[in-house]
Amino acid sequence: MPDMTKWDPKFRNRLDKCIDEMKWLYGELYNGDEQAFDYFLTMLYRNYEERSTELKQLDEAREVASDWYKDGSLTGMLMYVQCFAKNLKGVKEHLDYIKECGVDYLHLMPLLESPAGRSDGGYAVADYRKVQPELGTMKDLADLTSACHKQGISTCLDFVMNHTSEDHEWARRAKAGEKEYQDRYFFFDNWDIPNEFEKTVPQVFPQTAPGNFTWCEEAHKVVMTTFYPYQWDLNYRNPVVFNDMTDNMLYLCNQGIDVIRLDATPYIWKTLGTTCRNLPQVHTLVRIMHMACDVVCPGTLLLGEVVMEPSKVVPYFGTVEKPECHMLYNVTTMASTWHTVATHDVRLLKHQLASVFALPRQYTFLNYLRCHDDIGWGLDYPYLRQFGVEEVAHKKFLNDYFRGYCYGSNARGELYNDDPRLGDARLCGTTASLCGVEAAEYERDAGKLDWSLKLDIMLHAFLFTQSGIPVLYSGDEIAQLNDYTYHDDPLKKDDSRYLHRGSMNWKDAALRNDKTTRQGKMFSAIKKLEKIRSEHAAFNGGADVWLVETYNDHVLGIGRYYRGEKLIALFNFSDSDETAWINEHEDYTDLWTGESRAAKAVGVPSHDFAWLVTEYGNNAK
Repeated sequence: MPDMTKWDPKFRNRLDKCIDEMKWLYGELYNGDEQAFDYFLTMLYRNYEERSTELKQLDEAREVASDWYKDGSLTGMLMYVQCFAKNLKGVKEHLDYIKECGVDYLHLMPLLESPAGRSDGGYAVADYRKVQPELGTMKDLADLTSACHKQGISTCLDFVMNHTSEDHEWARRAKAGEKEYQDRYFFFDNWDIPNEFEKTVPQVFPQTAPGNFTWCEEAHKVVMTTFYPYQWDLNYRNPVVFNDMTDNMLYLCNQGIDVIRLDATPYIWKTLGTTCRNLPQVHTLVRIMHMACDVVCPGTLLLGEVVMEPSKVVPYFGTVEKPECHMLYNVTTMASTWHTVATHDVRLLKHQLASVFALPRQYTFLNYLRCHDDIGWGLDYPYLRQFGVEEVAHKKFLNDYFRGYCYGSNARGELYNDDPRLGDARLCGTTASLCGVEAAEYERDAGKLDWSLKLDIMLHAFLFTQSGIPVLYSGDEIAQLNDYTYHDDPLKKDDSRYLHRGSMNWKDAALRNDKTTRQGKMFSAIKKLEKIRSEHAAFNGGADVWLVETYNDHVLGIGRYYRGEKLIALFNFSDSDETAWINEHEDYTDLWTGESRAAKAVGVPSHDFAWLVTEYGNNAK
């Protein structure tokens, strides 16, 4: 063990709380390698010493209020720096706009140095300690996070931990034949073992990047590449990899990043004869990383990217006594929401939400309608089968609907990673374009535009009704449309996800206060939703949440209760006006109109919603 007598008492006190578990878990993974563990502890203390006074003060404040992110007050925004404001200094200059949007959680998409044309949108990192030059420098990043903290904004950054770019120093030295660095990846002399892996490991991109291995000509060996050939999987069986990658993560935390998004979390441990997904060792690694943050930077949170069904997602929270990720994505609700938009039938969404509502309230999800990625139709097909729904045919219907190929559909989207053999294409498009706003503007149909915007607003109201942190995709606050210019960019044209990754349209943003425009109508609605949510206790993250039976398969009903305030939220996914056949006896107020309204046989217009609230006694917020 290193000599800890000279270490800061505050650090030592934090370490004392978890060192026994940390050492046991580390030893279990790495066969009791005490030298590697001693280095790990020394690395943690070095990062603690390098942490600024400003960040240490923030840590101490958050240690006192450790549930600071759980109360339902945060609103997030996801953005690419280059799309929003060209570079980090530009984002800093636009913090007033971000605050005007009501945002206090800012997720910056990958911005570390990556090779042009071989980066998968920044997810092939060549250097974890350098910002992509055209976006700025590490100092610019630290300046931005400091400015955000002064404005009460927390920042999130992706930490790509499953793989590095083939241009990373480790990969370059591995190509040159240095065994020490080849041991940081998965190198094989021939295809015998890789072929055994392929028998059980699914393919992530069977059309655009088939297989899980690539021949490396420079090394004359085979290397594991689960995602793309230029993304080399790291070997976390090697303690040097875990030590150095945790060091890289803490370095980013010391630039002022508040939330570390652990990219591709389920993939980081590989074992022959398995799917190499969700293995027990993954949870051990994430648990140790959680403890590392508790010791070095307890103001920092871990966000797990686990894009799988709920049964696979929830274990990444860990337990109350031994937490892993602080937050996870609610990906299944997102996909089920768009299914409901297309089918106008809320039964699957109710079924899915029932699973979420049954979880302990301390679990925090990030909720979203759209993100940087495609929409994958990972729905509960065994549940849908009872209604005569077959998986392949249903995926085709959904993709046809959201491309506007179905009668009555005004949606405009494009396919991603189409696999005609399996019928497994995914879907791209901005929220507004998928809601029909683009088609309405193209047709210059004012009535259709209002109707499409109403759907967009209703979906955001549903987003704000869920417990957790609602995250807007940058541009959604002004109903930004698809950007088809990516077709003309040789580096982007083969990736349809750039359809909804268009640059921020600042001319559109300038119209946000003009309520006669599409931009103004959407912006004012988002602001109103945020204001209502901030003023009413029922939206608190600690609220009891349940499904309200509406006796109408087109209308979703959600109930919330917290400290004397009860909310009944109703959402009509139909193209027709519908009635929610509820019969609540209290006196209610419609939060959207401010008028008194009985919660009995409530009429909800097409694409509309109702937030009905009642209070009990003097305990309301």
